[in-house]
Amino acid sequence: MRTKDNKGIYSMRHTILRAAVCAFFAGAAMTASAANPFSDVESDSWAYEAVASLSDQNIVEGYPDGTFKGERNMTRYELAQVIARLMAREDQLNAEQKATLDRLAGEYADELANLGVRVSNLEKKVGNISWSGDARMRYQNKSNDTDNWDGRMRIVAKAAVNDSTYAQTRFSATMNFKDDKDAAVKAEQIFVNHNFGDFAVRLGRQPITFGNQGGWLYNAAHGYDGAQLSYKGDRFGATVGYGQFNASDYGTNITDRNIFFAKGSADLKAAKLGVDYVRFTGDEHDNLIGVNLVVPAGDFRVFGEYWKNTSGDHDYDRAWNAGIGYGKMDLKKPGSFALSLAYNDVDYGVYFGGTGLQTDVLSQLTNKATYGDADNVTFWNAMADVTLQKNVYLHAEYAFDVDTEASSTDAKDAWNVSLNYKF
Repeated sequence: MRTKDNKGIYSMRHTILRAAVCAFFAGAAMTASAANPFSDVESDSWAYEAVASLSDQNIVEGYPDGTFKGERNMTRYELAQVIARLMAREDQLNAEQKATLDRLAGEYADELANLGVRVSNLEKKVGNISWSGDARMRYQNKSNDTDNWDGRMRIVAKAAVNDSTYAQTRFSATMNFKDDKDAAVKAEQIFVNHNFGDFAVRLGRQPITFGNQGGWLYNAAHGYDGAQLSYKGDRFGATVGYGQFNASDYGTNITDRNIFFAKGSADLKAAKLGVDYVRFTGDEHDNLIGVNLVVPAGDFRVFGEYWKNTSGDHDYDRAWNAGIGYGKMDLKKPGSFALSLAYNDVDYGVYFGGTGLQTDVLSQLTNKATYGDADNVTFWNAMADVTLQKNVYLHAEYAFDVDTEASSTDAKDAWNVSLNYKF
């Protein structure tokens, strides 16, 4: 199929490539109305429509003089450019066409890597490890009348084992610029994921969130140690799991970190509904049940959440919030933004730490040494996100009208601002 000439360049006759590409997209990309841009492809040629269509879709390119040069040999790098463009349209292909593309991608993996092509299916097939992550610079003015200036970088490594299995770990480095001289570096996640169609099994230290606001109740980076089984359909999803939470920020009545949990979600088009159940094990266990709802209305959304501790009969066993949001931030679109305002009312018998909110107000319920011993906290929380550049965004939060019940200290309003980077 290929030979090596004296110049060390692998080549393939362009006529063979032309035939292969035309056949490849015979059912997926032929456009008879496309204008032929090449002066050396005759209108009565068998390849006229195919070449015109592929050129119109930017899959093949000619030369500066306006010719196609169908008889010229191609370098492997030139062929890789065509393969990369085909890969961008993989969702348009049938099973046979995808199989052909997979073989081409594996054969020309080195050239595609030099082009900067990153496609998950390709990474799986050539055994690549994919890297991603984020960085943050943040200032916090806290509710206990202190402040903090910190930085964080997280690196995610995802290794494909085969077509249905991958292993993933996340490393985190954090630094308090006011107090710490050295950064704290740790591996906060490591797990293996097996896919079986719409189902997946995951084992190891893995992330978990509850609720509809990115983990309003629990969103600790180090998640839990254990196993989970999940199902994800077009409109419905469910997850069950067992393990041990890895956070120390618990309410006074939660003494056992071993848990069983179940999560369900439904996209009802007019609204998104979620249900969560968390059962702590042990003789004096806690059962937490939560329900959340998001109702979109154009650029607006209305959301709310309610939690109940059903294991005991006491005065501080509920939590709820309700709010409204506007806009949607897109990291690929500078200037896009999202705003929200919510009211929160949280009892100590429900909250066990790890909120996705970046204000520290909820620590009034769990951190006795620093914040006192509140039984309940209420506050408004305003949040804004705006994309400044591609993959760079500004985040700001302001918690105001903060009120604590039965606390030995007075809570202040709290706010924070952070500059965030995704890569």
